[in-house]
Amino acid sequence: MGDIKVRGKKEDEDEKAEVEIWNYVFGHVKIAVVKCAIELGIADAIDKHGSPMTLSQLTTTLKCEPPRLYRILRFLVHYQIFKEEPVTQDSIGFALTPLSRRLIRHGERSMAALILLESSPVMLAPWHSLSARVLDSGNSPFETAHGKDVWSYAEENPGHSKLIDEAMACDARVAVRALIEGCPRVFDGIKSLVDVGGGNGTALSMLVKAFPWMHGINFDLPHVVAVAPKVDGIEYVGGDMFECVPKADAAFFMWVLHDWDDEECIQILKKCREAIPQDKGKVIIVESVLEEDENDKLEFVGLMLDMVMMAHTNKGKERTLKEWKYVLGEAGFTRINVKPIHAVQSIIEAYI
Repeated sequence: MGDIKVRGKKEDEDEKAEVEIWNYVFGHVKIAVVKCAIELGIADAIDKHGSPMTLSQLTTTLKCEPPRLYRILRFLVHYQIFKEEPVTQDSIGFALTPLSRRLIRHGERSMAALILLESSPVMLAPWHSLSARVLDSGNSPFETAHGKDVWSYAEENPGHSKLIDEAMACDARVAVRALIEGCPRVFDGIKSLVDVGGGNGTALSMLVKAFPWMHGINFDLPHVVAVAPKVDGIEYVGGDMFECVPKADAAFFMWVLHDWDDEECIQILKKCREAIPQDKGKVIIVESVLEEDENDKLEFVGLMLDMVMMAHTNKGKERTLKEWKYVLGEAGFTRINVKPIHAVQSIIEAYI
């Protein structure tokens, strides 16, 4: 009986593998078709229409070739990104799902910009050099593909810089809302907040609106803050976080420190320590904390992000709690609190 059970389990595993391997053979197809849907504006069209749309209606609105659009929709319905609903007794329409609502370009919880960034030719090219990176045989995958690091490339290519800012903004709208709802007391007593690497200011504008007693400082590279939309209550400062950080009661980071290795993080955090009050200042970090919660449904995202860091940055990585404690301790922070929120990231508060 024991041999039969073992053999049955092995056969089940082999059968599962025979199916699962096709997800890796054609794994790129899902992201390519979702990108296509965003570029065509399928979700936007249905949202604007206000109800399910037939293939004929979508074809006319989007100016698409009907059979090809149908094949795209059939694929997306199979993966429950859109759904079919009766429109009349004789016709079927395509409707939004919670997932496709996140593909609406200007939706409240849109992830469209982040998908467009990660599926862009610029960001896909480095993945072909990932194995060379693991073998430590030269430059980062991004430099191998483009001849310069991601930040230099963005500075010289305003279109790509804008794509990065829009992608970070769409994540900020999700994560900052979770932060405000889940940990509002993090900002108690803070009269001024500097967002280090604040991009186009989306995160900071949400925080200043939620906590109007705070004065915000959006601090990023000069070419980034130069094109950031100006918002009341926010000061815009261009500079280099490795050299100096504007003074404030607290420094705020969101998806910034994971772009750098430990030594670079320590250097940045030391500049923050110099910028905040020695008695009551703190650093607020919104980043992934790996291996912290086995029941976290979003844990796989942190592991994926770690691979993204390997492909797109020179030395960046996602960190475990032990690794966060190390860089913060080396930078002179003696006490930290970690709080989960309803997002990929957690909140790390670090005190001098």
